[in-house]
Formats: sequence, C-alpha cells, structure tokens
Amino acid sequence: MSIEAELRAEFDRWERREIALFNVLPYLLLAASVLLTLLQPIWVTPVHVPTMLGLTLAATLWVLYFHTLHPEWHEHGPLMGLYYTGLMVLAAGLVAIAPFFALFAFVGYPQSFIYLKGRWRYAGVAATATVSAIGYLGGVADIVAGRWWEGIAVTVISILLAGVFFHFAELADQRNHKQRQALTELHEVNTKLEAALEENAGLHAQLLVQAREAGVLDERQRMAREIHDTLAQGLAGILTQLQAAEQTDDPAASGRHLTNAMNLARESLTEARRTVHAVEPAMLAQARLPDAINELARRWAEVHDVDTVLTTTGDARPMHADVEVTLLRTAQEALANVAKHARASRVGLTLSYMEDLVTLDVRDDGVGFAPGAKRANGSTNGGFGLAGMRQRVQRLAGRLDIESEPGGGTAISAVVPAIPAGGVD
Repeated sequence: MSIEAELRAEFDRWERREIALFNVLPYLLLAASVLLTLLQPIWVTPVHVPTMLGLTLAATLWVLYFHTLHPEWHEHGPLMGLYYTGLMVLAAGLVAIAPFFALFAFVGYPQSFIYLKGRWRYAGVAATATVSAIGYLGGVADIVAGRWWEGIAVTVISILLAGVFFHFAELADQRNHKQRQALTELHEVNTKLEAALEENAGLHAQLLVQAREAGVLDERQRMAREIHDTLAQGLAGILTQLQAAEQTDDPAASGRHLTNAMNLARESLTEARRTVHAVEPAMLAQARLPDAINELARRWAEVHDVDTVLTTTGDARPMHADVEVTLLRTAQEALANVAKHARASRVGLTLSYMEDLVTLDVRDDGVGFAPGAKRANGSTNGGFGLAGMRQRVQRLAGRLDIESEPGGGTAISAVVPAIPAGGVD
C-alpha cells in the first residue's frame, strides 16, 4: 500500500470514530447527568425529580429528532440554528434544576462547531460556556444567594477560555480539511499520472512497432541500394564485357574482355557477401577514401575506355564509415550512369575536404539529359540509381544536386557533413 493510501485510510478511520462519538455523545452525557443527579444525597441539592425527568425526556426527543433522525437537515443553517437554540434552552433548564447537567451542556461545544456557521459558532460557544459555568458554581440558587460576582467572573473566564480553545480547534479543523483536500488532489494527480503512464506505455508499444517497421523498411532500402550498386552494376558490366568479347574477332581483345568479366564477377561476389553481413566495401577496407575512389575510377576507365581523372582538395582525413561509404557509392553510381547513358569521352571527379563538409563532384562531357524528361521506355530520367544516391546522402543530412542539359553533359554533386572517424553515429 502506498503512503498516500495509508494516510487516506488513517484519516478515514479517525473520521469514522469522530462521527460515531459525536452521534452518541449527547445521549451518554445526558444519561451520566441523570444518573449522578439521582445518586446524590437528597439533602445536598433538592431536586424535583418529575420536572427533571420531563425535561430530560424533552431533551432526548429534541436531540433524537434533529441530531439523529434527520441527518439531511445538518447542512441547513437556519434550521440547525433553531435546533441549537432549543438545545441550549433545555440544557439551561436542566442545569437550573440540577447542576450535574452541566455535563450534558458540554455537548454544546462540538455541536456548535458542526451545526453553526461563521460568528454564530462563537455565540454558541459563549452560550454553552455560560450554562456550564452556572452548573460549576452549584446552580442558579447559589449564584442568586450572594455569589453573583463569582458567577460573572467564572462565566467570563469560561467564555474566554472556551473561545480560545474553540479558535485553535477551528484552525486544526481547517488544517485537516486542507490535508484531506491535498490528499484528494494527490489522488487525482496520481490517477491522471497512472492514466498518462498507461497511455505512454501504449504509445511506447506503438513507437516500437513503428520503429521495427521503419527498421525493416530501412534495411530493405539498404539492401536494395547495395544490390543495385554491386550486383546489378556488376552483372551489367559482366554482360557488357561478354557482349564485347562475342562481337570482336580479335583473340587478344576477346581475352581482355573475358578477363574483365571474370574480375567483375569476383568483385561482385565479394561485395555481395559484404552486403549480406553489412560491412564496408572492400575498397574502403583496404584503402582511404581518396585512394578507394581513385582505384574505382581507374578500373572503370579501363573497362569503358573513358578518360577519368580524380582531384582531391583540402585536408584528406579519415571520415566516419557512413560518410565514406556514401561518397564511394555515389561515385560508383555516377560512373555507372555515365557508362549507360552519357556516351562521354572524359569524366572528372573532385573530392573536396572542408572544415564541416565533404563534397564529391562528378562531371562528364556526354550527351546530357533534361531532368524529369521521359525516356523512350516511358521511365523518367533519374531512376533507382539516382534515388538511391539521394537516399544515401539524405540519411546523413546531406544534399544531392544534379545539373544537366541535352548536349551539355551532366554534373552530380553530393554534399555531406564532415563527421570524423569515430564520431557520433
């Protein structure tokens, strides 16, 4: 059980005990007053028993009717003011007959606190203190017989003391009310917090599902990009070399084309294995990025017989693996597009290291194209290869720009953050 629940349970127990005692207190005090009055020696204070019993019965019925049988009246201010006035009149009559009924008059203190409001509470306390003081001094007869000054003094003192104690009781009740209110508000806050936690748990589960789905989609896209950049391009290169070998009558040229096809097959197989295991390309595993791109360009130039030059500027320093893989794959895809579509005679690659960025520019002097224009087969320029390049670059919060026009060649520029090796993933 929580501390809040324990406090609420403790408050509830005390409240039930107070209510139970408050409900039976008038009858207990009235019975005790009657018993003490009847047991006292008759020569101490003569009592007219029939009158005393009549007033006792009247007081019992009065309390029973208002206090016990009609709890719905307890919040009705004027009606309970009438009840309290009648209660004090009956208590004063009983005290006038027998001083022991000052015990019964004591019930006026808690009942004024419960049934009266505002300043009327203190008026009830003053009335109760006055009736009780008369009983303490032996009744009205003793006061009238010559102790009137003592009666006045005791009454005033009783009223003052009762008012002070009543004031502190009122402060304590206000403090208890605030504590109960605070516990209620705390309970409401905890209820809302539990509801929020349940909602957050549901959202968390939903986010996990979405993250899992996003992870699956991201992995599919990665595999698609890698297959396109390795197997698809490798198979296209192999097919090109085999077709060239088939079409030539020169044994030496045919052998060269077959050798290129075999080398492409080996490289494609190696890259496929690395793709499955999600490791970096073989070129980057063996060399730095400028050397890897330079080797890629050299092999491509040999296969396609196109003049290719790489220029590196800036401080060529190790970059995060994702940065280097993205730029290497961009160079690879850009060269593949030149081979398939550009019919270029020269390609220039520029790798630039700046303070916060790394850029790769690939320019050719080929036939160019109109970006977004449809090809003869109905597809638009910029198929999966360009989309894959753009996805790779954007995953690193980078940018891919393509400039081209028919007859004016093509320029592809990839810009990515210069994340150093060992930097934040």
